[in-house]
Amino acid sequence: MERADSELDGRIAAVRRFNRFYTLKIGALGHTLLGSDFSLAQARVLYELAHASDESRTELTAGDLAASLAIDEGYLSRILRGFERCGFVRRKRSVADRRCHWLQLTARGRRAFGPLDKRSYHQMRAMLERLTDGEQAQVIDALAAVQRLLGTPSSSTGFVLRPPQAGDIGWIVHRHGAIYAREYGYDERFEALVAEIAARFVRRFDSKRERCWIAERDGQIVGSVFLVSKSKTAAKLRLLLVEPAARGLGVGTRLVNECVRFAEQAGYRRLVLWTQSELDAARRIYERAGFRRVAEEAHQSFGRDLVAETWELSLQAESNRGRQRAGPAIRGIAGKKPAAASRGQRQTLVRKA
Repeated sequence: MERADSELDGRIAAVRRFNRFYTLKIGALGHTLLGSDFSLAQARVLYELAHASDESRTELTAGDLAASLAIDEGYLSRILRGFERCGFVRRKRSVADRRCHWLQLTARGRRAFGPLDKRSYHQMRAMLERLTDGEQAQVIDALAAVQRLLGTPSSSTGFVLRPPQAGDIGWIVHRHGAIYAREYGYDERFEALVAEIAARFVRRFDSKRERCWIAERDGQIVGSVFLVSKSKTAAKLRLLLVEPAARGLGVGTRLVNECVRFAEQAGYRRLVLWTQSELDAARRIYERAGFRRVAEEAHQSFGRDLVAETWELSLQAESNRGRQRAGPAIRGIAGKKPAAASRGQRQTLVRKA
């Protein structure tokens, strides 16, 4: 028990140390924020009013503000009265409930908030521009993880699947390279392989038999996958990716299920993919979808000693009905197999009945 308390005390100290660092970093300790005429609390109230329409809250009351900001209602009332005297805020009586007053930021209030908003933007930009793209991604992933773990569960856990748009193929290549380098130590040859697969998909795209899906949540891309033709009767699932901040939301499962659904509709008899044995999370997704491992092969690729695995799903009606029955699962990226290492020995596994 003492040891557990000691470990927790160390973590608490680490969080408090970060709080001290970040409040100093963003200039939150001064009498006003970023050289403006507003305190941190006043600036946050202005922000909420200015962006109410962005959050689909066109009708915002003082009670709404107090609840969303966890701020004392008396303190908030004094802030709002000051804003009203300056002409930054007006109250509008509700037609449906005459006891209720909506808060609206006036044009003068928006002009007052504008310079502060720009200073905050440029402050964050200067902070991020010192970092590489990879370092920026690490910061954003870490912030998203903190918000997800410590925040109130978001009502916006949903996501949508859509076709790729301009720039999405480049995003797929970039995020594969960055995430697999950080999480598995793959070198630039892996990113090159992903680029080759993506480019081949674009050049040879068959709209009747192939698809790419982009998963999007709150306007941000959180995942992707390709379904390509391998032969007249076989399709191949390739380049499954889920952003770290979106894991656990069912994105990977939904992407795989879309591949299976489309492959069935397109008339394929089987669906195959190629992955690495260490990619456990996606292997579980494939297992639940009914894929079975049919071969494995040791190889040296991407600067690592790896074990490649080939997995297959029968798309006949009988196997479709039993898709929840699982064999060993598979995960990760389905791509072109690199040459096996000289010491690698291919082992074909007997498919379970």
